[in-house]
Amino acid sequence: MAQNETENAVKVAAIQMVSGESLEGNLRDATRLLEEAADAGVRVAVLPENFAVLKTSEMRSQGLREAHGGGEIRAYLAEQARRLGLWLVGGSLPYAVATNETAPRVRASCFVVDERGQEVARYDKVHLFDAQVNDAHGQYRESDTFEPGSELVTVETPAGVLGLAICYDLRFPELFRGLRDRGAEWVALPSAFTYMTGEAHWEPLIRARAIENQVWVVAAGQGGNNSPRRRTYGHSMIVDPWGAVVAERADEGSGWVSASLDPLRLREVRQRMPVWDHRRL
Repeated sequence: MAQNETENAVKVAAIQMVSGESLEGNLRDATRLLEEAADAGVRVAVLPENFAVLKTSEMRSQGLREAHGGGEIRAYLAEQARRLGLWLVGGSLPYAVATNETAPRVRASCFVVDERGQEVARYDKVHLFDAQVNDAHGQYRESDTFEPGSELVTVETPAGVLGLAICYDLRFPELFRGLRDRGAEWVALPSAFTYMTGEAHWEPLIRARAIENQVWVVAAGQGGNNSPRRRTYGHSMIVDPWGAVVAERADEGSGWVSASLDPLRLREVRQRMPVWDHRRL
């Protein structure tokens, strides 16, 4: 299907980073990339998973600060959104739920901030990555650090109704079905896919979720050597509701890609093949 862009299309960016152990360094890199995207006319930017804090040992202390007013990351997102006039999908950051101050685990939370710096949504990652991967890191156990969320989240944005997911959520199609049932027109997927799993599954899974649910998917990844034992896949991309990759960063390293999310394109795909009306199970 040919894409016919209209004046109602909204430019959205997927920000790719190679975050390390320095919070200040990560925020400097994010600022540079967001400024570039804003200067290019982007209205909504999606940051990657763990864009500001990557070190496991710092997650709980940072999560407590973010939950109780002393967190640098939520303040940073609000400041940059106001300064640049951008909506921000804030990747993921550690966040301790208010009723669980003494628990050893935090949530992996994605905050959506509007152009006035107001938080309009928060999604807590539902599916946690506990897996064996044949890389230098070997075993990943997110559940040692994070507790899972339980709620699906959608929110109205300038680019349409946004559904939120984070990284490993990509492997669970029922989550994306639930977002579409709640009106999602596009899904943001902040991620930090390992290089090995990304090389095997990143693009086919993203395209499948877009095709199955007839939504745009904006996947912003970590991409590069985040530490001596951790290499992430990158390849941040934007996929349209027909499953076409309309923008992709084809290498590692920090940068960004953008595309215009057009409501006409979405309606065209859904009207020509109304799969949502054809479901029987």
